[in-house]
Amino acid sequence: MDVGGGDRKLMSEINVTPLVDVMLVLLIIFMVAAPMMMQGMDVQLPQTQSKAIPSQDERLVITLNKKQEIYINEYRVSRQELQEKLKILYQNKREGEIFLRADRSLPYGFVVQIMSDIKNSGIEKLGMVTEPGEEKK
Repeated sequence: MDVGGGDRKLMSEINVTPLVDVMLVLLIIFMVAAPMMMQGMDVQLPQTQSKAIPSQDERLVITLNKKQEIYINEYRVSRQELQEKLKILYQNKREGEIFLRADRSLPYGFVVQIMSDIKNSGIEKLGMVTEPGEEKK
């Protein structure tokens, strides 16, 4: 005895249209929100609990010591030479990335001036090098 109608079968196909609609809305939300999250400057404290950043190739490290001396890797340069040397080193590279290692006793203003000089030389990405901090129990 067949109750409710003759040859009606269950449909076992997935309706993809609502899934596509939701994914497109999420894509638009992330495309609008991403530029807002990239404003500002990423700064890390001298001691952190973060993991090391994996590096595919060797990158330049700019070091600022207690005496406010500037080194590109192990070569000392003046502040006036810094921008021109970085422009020469990164003139043929599409994306420049440099790590900045500054002594914690340096004045904040001096470090920010050097960061500004690095950015003005065309470097796209600037990472801050920190020492591993002590674990708190």
